[in-house]
Amino acid sequence: MKKIIYTVFTLAVSQSVLAEDKPQDLGIMNVVGVSPVGDNNIAAEKLPTTVQTVSSQQLDDAKTISLSEYINRYLGSVHVNEAQNNPLQPDIHYRGFVASPLMGLPQGLSTYVNGVRFNEPFGDTVNWDLIPQGAIDSMAMYSSNPVYGLNSLGGAIAIKTKTGFSAPKHQIEVYGGSFGRHSEELTSGWNNGTWGYFFDLHHFEEVGWRDFSPTKADQGFGTLSWRGDKGSLDLTLGANDNDMRGNGPTPIQLLAQNRHAIFTQYDQTITQMFFSELSGSYDVTNNIEVSGNTYFRQNRMKTFNGDNSDYGKCDDDSGLLCGETPVIDTKGNPVVFSDSVDGATRNSSATQMRSKGGTLQTAFTGDLFKHENNLTVGASYDAAETHFSSNTELGSLSANRGTIGSGIYVDESKVRLNAKTETVGVFLTDTFSITEKLAATIAGRYNHISVDMKDQYINNAEKNLNGQHAFERLNPSAGLTYQVLANVNVYGNYAESARAPTPMELSCADPEAPCKLPNSFLSDPPLQQVVAKTWEGGFRGNLNQLVDDGKWDWNLGYFHAVNNNDIIFHRAGNIASQGYFSNVGQTQRYGIEAGTSIDKESLFSSIDDWHFSTHYTYLNAQYLNGFNIQNPLNADEIVQVQKGDKISSIPAHIFKAALSVDLWKKASLGINGMYSGNQVFRGDESNMTAPLAGYWVFNGTAEYKFTKNFAVFGKVNNIFDTNYSTFGVYGQASDVLGAEYNDGRFISPAAPRSGWIGVRLSI
Repeated sequence: MKKIIYTVFTLAVSQSVLAEDKPQDLGIMNVVGVSPVGDNNIAAEKLPTTVQTVSSQQLDDAKTISLSEYINRYLGSVHVNEAQNNPLQPDIHYRGFVASPLMGLPQGLSTYVNGVRFNEPFGDTVNWDLIPQGAIDSMAMYSSNPVYGLNSLGGAIAIKTKTGFSAPKHQIEVYGGSFGRHSEELTSGWNNGTWGYFFDLHHFEEVGWRDFSPTKADQGFGTLSWRGDKGSLDLTLGANDNDMRGNGPTPIQLLAQNRHAIFTQYDQTITQMFFSELSGSYDVTNNIEVSGNTYFRQNRMKTFNGDNSDYGKCDDDSGLLCGETPVIDTKGNPVVFSDSVDGATRNSSATQMRSKGGTLQTAFTGDLFKHENNLTVGASYDAAETHFSSNTELGSLSANRGTIGSGIYVDESKVRLNAKTETVGVFLTDTFSITEKLAATIAGRYNHISVDMKDQYINNAEKNLNGQHAFERLNPSAGLTYQVLANVNVYGNYAESARAPTPMELSCADPEAPCKLPNSFLSDPPLQQVVAKTWEGGFRGNLNQLVDDGKWDWNLGYFHAVNNNDIIFHRAGNIASQGYFSNVGQTQRYGIEAGTSIDKESLFSSIDDWHFSTHYTYLNAQYLNGFNIQNPLNADEIVQVQKGDKISSIPAHIFKAALSVDLWKKASLGINGMYSGNQVFRGDESNMTAPLAGYWVFNGTAEYKFTKNFAVFGKVNNIFDTNYSTFGVYGQASDVLGAEYNDGRFISPAAPRSGWIGVRLSI
């Protein structure tokens, strides 16, 4: 990474002249892409689905630390669970579908960066810490669309990074404040009309507001670009070296005594990514564009989790350590019980993922039968190789609930797995203007996925991870839009999308041999792929005639998605992360979305420009088939999930609002607020217990531009110092803390009131 940063930095400082090209002010974009690759954009009102867009200017104005934080505060139908309690590792939920860095969650959103799929090949997880916010030029969040491939059950997130043509300026931004948090970011962009470069170097560090929770992130992203009369090329390189501690949920009774306390520690995730991509486009004719990319991506992840133990002294007089049976170490010997192996486990994993591939597509924009038509066809190939290893070391707990290793490792938890995946996709999307007001869109994608797993450490001949799996499916969609009035558009769409079981899920699917995520995988029974069938429709438009010198957009819609053969994680044992995956039939997510945004210049005088937005979502997420699950209050009892029971960790009501004002084009003040409703605790799929309470939270921002090149800014989170939690799960605390800690509920508390100030210098 240091070599990459040095090379890009040397290139940057060698330039001293800014090109006359100005960066594009995206504002509220009127055109959106129809596939992950290329600039094949169409008017947003002709797409029969919901699309929310974000520009780099909007990200700058929001003062958020990451794209995920912006998505949570400002986009409709989105909420965040801070299960890890780390600002760079949230779970992003959209319409009840999740994109998370945690293995074990049913990943239902696909993520792309410059047309390259960023879901990790081993578990389809999304590591939000890999991309610096300052490198993002635009982002679009799409509702369910099969063109975006695997995991697009609920939708897709497409990120486009900056180039020297879209961001030709130099800037340094520094801020610091609460929790020992400080951030330094240097960006530079330039072009001469033919060649250009852009890079972003970012350092983020904090002690953390909870005990033993420091985080450090070093990120680098850069692009070398060429523009010709008919074509373009972009070479993009990225790297990061992040060390994050997120100590997760804590027993509710312990938090009542100390809001900063953690349960056991420490929980660490290290990500070291290298990313390279070459993308380009060529205008064959005025109406035909060929575009594509090829990439290589490597991500090395290491995790460490200090946890309590599910082992104890055997009931007989053998003097050995037992689970359900005597524990065997990796040398084949029974483990003798002693204080050094009682009370804790130290779980570690190393995952090395290498992926490569590319996409080639052609966009045709000429008329068809004298009617406007936009057709895109393409194909993609992705291949990934994963080397996964994990170990569980027996240990004891220290006075502050840290873990002390014994040097003895559990044989049944030792995993050495190699997995290869290959994915071939062929897609098509076509928007045909039947009349000037009526447009039809059809789309589809065929996916073929093969998974080849080889167990490199077999400690039970009857239970191993060897297996070959293949999944394929053609996913269609079709929809209509109609311009009822000049400022009112109606849309409707049906779409199917699928996700295949990941190597991680396939490796942990035996109820007779539950695994401990993310560490121990024990057997390889088959799972079926998940298929989501989504209906959506609604109205959208504007009331611009009511706002002089401004904009007023609104939307009202309905969505209904049914997952077939949905996969969930069944808890098995006293530890929340121990269990197995299985198909559980159908699940359903439906709801209503409503939103509006107003931009008004000079509302009260010539000096004030106002901006207002609000979103409301009603979301009903429930199981449509019954199945057995562990009782969250009694690990030895099985209870029945009934049809209609709520899916955990998904609130029924989400409301967001934001208001800001610009004064004299120099000063800006803003406040944003969010309400997230009650949600069922994870582990309580049968809805036996009271839900986690909903919450309101408000945040504020301010900025003053002394000159066009120098600004001071500040932000305050949780203005009213609200005591709230974003995530809840059931676990067992009494073995560690004592018999009086018998509630069973663990929650992830949100940060208290906090603030930061910073400066920005640009030329």
